[in-house]
Amino acid sequence: MKIAIPTVNKKLTAHFGHCELFAIVYTNGNDIEKTEYVDPPVHQPGVYPRFLAEQGVEVIIAGGMGQKAQDLFAANNIKVFMGVNEDTPEKLAKQYLEQELKTGENQCTH
Repeated sequence: MKIAIPTVNKKLTAHFGHCELFAIVYTNGNDIEKTEYVDPPVHQPGVYPRFLAEQGVEVIIAGGMGQKAQDLFAANNIKVFMGVNEDTPEKLAKQYLEQELKTGENQCTH
């Protein structure tokens, strides 16, 4: 499975649309195999969900995002977990795999 996490300085950023790089965490069962950082395309409505779907991502962990982005991720069969606090991609992915990921309020205001 591939888990995407929008990052700034290699930590989760509060809004996925403001990321410098997407961390794509490759997992096998409950194990993390590797993490790759990829440049996102130019941010425009609908671009990130398509881009991550093309990368084979099944889950996105984010601080927050707008409703349209949430709907587009759902249309691309990508599960969205929001309201997550800043941490490293590997720690967040491990929390997800162990069903210990803490979600909360959408940190995006639009």
